[in-house]
Amino acid sequence: MNLTRRQFLHGSLAATTAWTLGAPRYLSARGANEKLNLAIIGTGGRGAANLAAVASENIVALCDVSKNAVESAAKRFPHAKKYSDFRRLYDHANDFDAVVVSTCEHTHAFATLPALQLGKHVYCEKPLTHNIYEARIIRQAAAKAKVATQMGTQIHASDNYRRVVELVQTGGIGPVREVHVWVSRAWGLQSEADAKTHKDIVYVTDRPRESVVPPADLDWDLWLGPAPVRPFHPIYVPGPKWYRWWDFGNGTMSDLGSHWNDLPFWALKLQAPISVEAFGPPPHPELAPASMTATYEYGPRGDMPAVRLTWYQGTHQPKLLREGQIPAWGSGVLFVGDKGMLLADYGRHMLLPEAQYKDFARPAPFLPKSLGHYAEWIHACKTGTPTTCNFEYAGWLTEANHLGNVAYRAGQKLLWNAEQMKATNCPAAEAFIRREYRKGWSLG
Repeated sequence: MNLTRRQFLHGSLAATTAWTLGAPRYLSARGANEKLNLAIIGTGGRGAANLAAVASENIVALCDVSKNAVESAAKRFPHAKKYSDFRRLYDHANDFDAVVVSTCEHTHAFATLPALQLGKHVYCEKPLTHNIYEARIIRQAAAKAKVATQMGTQIHASDNYRRVVELVQTGGIGPVREVHVWVSRAWGLQSEADAKTHKDIVYVTDRPRESVVPPADLDWDLWLGPAPVRPFHPIYVPGPKWYRWWDFGNGTMSDLGSHWNDLPFWALKLQAPISVEAFGPPPHPELAPASMTATYEYGPRGDMPAVRLTWYQGTHQPKLLREGQIPAWGSGVLFVGDKGMLLADYGRHMLLPEAQYKDFARPAPFLPKSLGHYAEWIHACKTGTPTTCNFEYAGWLTEANHLGNVAYRAGQKLLWNAEQMKATNCPAAEAFIRREYRKGWSLG
């Protein structure tokens, strides 16, 4: 597809105008130089990093299930109110304009939905939700609220990603019918050999049954939130070790898929696949896989042809990489077009074969430079301008990533009906699309 700069800017202006006209009045009422009142849900780990990134605003509330994490943040923001339960924070919604959610994956939707329902702007770490059903709920709630939203896909703001999108969308390698995405990280059920190589990962093969006394500063019941009751064990926290467990996360796919599948999702204007099939070791009832492959089939989009996207994690890699036909990058995205290939990672990209593209004239940049991932969201909160990783876009990306795990756990190729949110050929997939929450927790 050949997209001129004038066509792109015209489309962007129309989208921006439509978004602004449909936005609540208070978005444009706040001056661009006036500080937002922010509530921070999750102040340790990623939360501490996100807090630091928005610290130029007025931090009025701090919430974390770890008392130590809250007290540590409060040293910098002593006037902020302190909470351990985000549900109680929302009892004082008039105190803040916007919310930054950096809890663990299994509570993202529960911390985010009340903010949207109250008309608050929301920044939420990736992945947006714990499952497909939650992603759908959050995306629809955001569309209704018409507030500024952003998922924590920080690399989306990079110039490198923008140049790749421009090359793909202007036909630099011809129509793209095949994409390969691979990451070396293997957060999931490890083999003993993996455990010896990855010293930072505790080798486990099943959920621990014994009960360990939680740290004195941690409210374990609140940490569990809507998840099934499990005895505390240091195999889950501190740190991101919970990512491996289906109860709390979805392994490497939902985590890094938010970053790496983002590039083809953006460049190829993807949304809902028509089928998904996954391969790997036999599914484990408790732990996500360390290594797996998932293949997505997407139909035509406008003048873009149908495309197959294959995801690889851990020891799984594309054949072209294994056979040395492309540079041996540890993680990457390979677009295969009718005229050539485009290889990219977070900070670089190259056209292949190199000799063929030696004198290639790149398209003039037409994607505007980002203000910065966090600055983009803050600016949107104050002015009503759109963000690039809003919940409409991020919701579809999150659904697609989760579908890879659903296909893996269901053990068969899924024919996906996005409108009905069902795998039409596999009733067993329903158990992995949504789940029951423990008593006292519900979305709605």
